Amino acid sequence: MSVQEQILDQIKQHKRIIIHRHKRPDPDAIGSQLGLAEMIKASFPDKQVLCAGKNFPGFKWLGMADEIKDDQYQGALVIVVDTANQPRVDDDRYTKGAALVKIDHHPNDDQFGDLMWVVPEASSTSELVFDFFKKFQSELTLSDEGARLLYAGIVGDTGRFMYPSTSSHTFEVAAQLTQYHFSASDVNQAEDEIDLPLARLSAYTYENLKILASGAAYLILSNEVLQPFGLGDESTSSIVPLPGRLKEVLSWAIFVQQKEGNYRIRLRSKGPEINELAKRYGGGGHPLASGAVVENDDQIKTFIHDLDELVRKSK
Repeated sequence: MSVQEQILDQIKQHKRIIIHRHKRPDPDAIGSQLGLAEMIKASFPDKQVLCAGKNFPGFKWLGMADEIKDDQYQGALVIVVDTANQPRVDDDRYTKGAALVKIDHHPNDDQFGDLMWVVPEASSTSELVFDFFKKFQSELTLSDEGARLLYAGIVGDTGRFMYPSTSSHTFEVAAQLTQYHFSASDVNQAEDEIDLPLARLSAYTYENLKILASGAAYLILSNEVLQPFGLGDESTSSIVPLPGRLKEVLSWAIFVQQKEGNYRIRLRSKGPEINELAKRYGGGGHPLASGAVVENDDQIKTFIHDLDELVRKSK
């Protein structure tokens, strides 16, 4: 029995299913979570399906997570989507259910769950959820809303189909999803749209980005810098792709200060693989898209040095 068949069997066995995703979500985290929930609801109307996690106003157009009581985890199947390692799971009650399933497309460095379906070659977890539907389409139903959510997740995690993880299969999945009744252009517009504070932060990014001779680049966004923009950490994700548009930049790090004073690193690359570097700083992710954390200015300097060396050696 394949792992997909075992996951479907678990879904059939449990009356309540609770789906988690990662902290500080992106469109794929929310799209795969809510899209999977919509698919299970449409396929098994008698089951209760709940989605866990913090809600963010900027993603309200995708949908909202549920308020879940502690006792609802008793006897429930818990599915964690789009989350590489356990510290990143939003809501630590994910271990409180009767069984745990992991569905993800990140490198499987942190193996957790009773069942794991991990495909690092996939463009997104939303793509995997659609593959799951297609494999069992004689038993499963995908609603228009479910298709909209999965399409949004794929668009988000492929950078509008620009990232190397975009495959011919990704385009096939996107084409099939757009046959459902929703506006793909509305989804594309929602993911591309920014407000005035973010536009100003984008201008600040290009004006203050430091580009080293190697092609490594970095930007430090302290709380003091962010305060005039009226933006928090969750709002800075929109500027992460911007340095990659510059021909001179090969890999880049954006340091975003947290309320606690440490810095979250959003790390991206157009060639040199940066996930091993991220692991050295308590993070991880994809070869070309990772994250990590540093505690202070000295660690920022060390990280920049290490990134510079990595890009130099890659040449």
